Amino acid sequence: MGARQTALNVLIACRKEAGWSNAVLKQYLSRDRLDRREAALATRLCYGVLQNRLKLDFYLSQLLTGKPKDLHPMVRDILQMGIYQLFEMDKIPVSAAVNEAVALTKQYCPRQKNLPGLVNAVLRKADRERETLVQPRSYVEKYSHPQKLVDMLKEYVGKDALEPMLRANNDIPPMVVQVNTLRTTVEGLTCLLQQEGVGVQPHSWLRGCLILSGTGDLERLAAFREGLFYVQDAAARLSVLCAELPQNARVLDCCAAPGGKSFAAAISMAGTGSVTSCDIHEHKIALIENGAKRLGLVGIRAQVQDASVFVPQWENAMDAVIADVPCSGYGIIRKKPDIRYKDPDTMKDLPQLQEKILANQSRYVRPGGVLLYSTCTLIRRENEQVVEQFLQSHPDFTLEPLPLPAPFPENTSGMLTLVPGQYDTDGFFICRMRRRK
Repeated sequence: MGARQTALNVLIACRKEAGWSNAVLKQYLSRDRLDRREAALATRLCYGVLQNRLKLDFYLSQLLTGKPKDLHPMVRDILQMGIYQLFEMDKIPVSAAVNEAVALTKQYCPRQKNLPGLVNAVLRKADRERETLVQPRSYVEKYSHPQKLVDMLKEYVGKDALEPMLRANNDIPPMVVQVNTLRTTVEGLTCLLQQEGVGVQPHSWLRGCLILSGTGDLERLAAFREGLFYVQDAAARLSVLCAELPQNARVLDCCAAPGGKSFAAAISMAGTGSVTSCDIHEHKIALIENGAKRLGLVGIRAQVQDASVFVPQWENAMDAVIADVPCSGYGIIRKKPDIRYKDPDTMKDLPQLQEKILANQSRYVRPGGVLLYSTCTLIRRENEQVVEQFLQSHPDFTLEPLPLPAPFPENTSGMLTLVPGQYDTDGFFICRMRRRK
């Protein structure tokens, strides 16, 4: 099993099963047991095609006599993968890109004898005519974001931040991890990972945060199996740090899976206190429990619980509640490139759910405690408007300034939107509120 076949299988699975690409890719990389080099190539191909589908179809429309959408679906995947290698990857030989594409076509479409010849002809033509093809000009074609999404994002992030954000959405997602400081140090983990052949860089502004490269399958790394780190973007870790959890606090993480914020909370309290980690899906509880066990975080208790349903015994009992609610996900397009192709209208009812969850979770915060609201989206109606609506109906809560590290300016509003392309993070919204004593 090679990198291109694994990447193609991921693309097919995402298309047929509507699975999220990051989860499907992780599953297939583990299943196919690729070495680090092949795993890196499969990842690059998979994300590259998903991030650039509209751009690749723009090129294909100039190379075909018909329309890309009329192609056999698997042939369209193969051609997009071939075009991506030819136009976006300067270290891939033309012969390798073309020959592997033809071989995959023969393997996956054995009954259509004319298709391998078509794939060969289109990719050879692409190589010959790459300098004369019309180049994409609009944001839709250049960055493969549908026009409806481009217009919506422009409304919320502004004209100046729009193109840097679209460009960042098409970057290869870095492998960002947090050090488990209960078991090791930044220096100690860096040394161990380097001994395993992993590239390690410190994050530019978040302490205890590392950026890794050349990891291959993480579960093969001894440092991972020993629970010395866990995967989490700097934005998500920052949101928990903004809660400023004291030691021995009682914390509730109401939408916890796969557990990153619960892990961050437990580590920030130096292993003291307790964290109740909830999720509505029973199968995700095992993810939290297994992660906590691997990291040695004994203070985490995971359970199935709908965040919108009241639990009487938790009323006024929590020092801090973390409400990282379901959202449209427009801040993590670089990790889930498929999000960009979903119709925004299918997510228009999310604010109602978010308001319901936030109102319910606020009942668990003790007087004087902290309520942290966060999302991984950039949309005001899911962020600031939800908070404003909540504060109007809950006068016993008030906004508090966020304690942010450099290079962030001083925060006085109690709310922060991280836009991709600005601080080397996912897009994220963080809001800190305190319940009056």
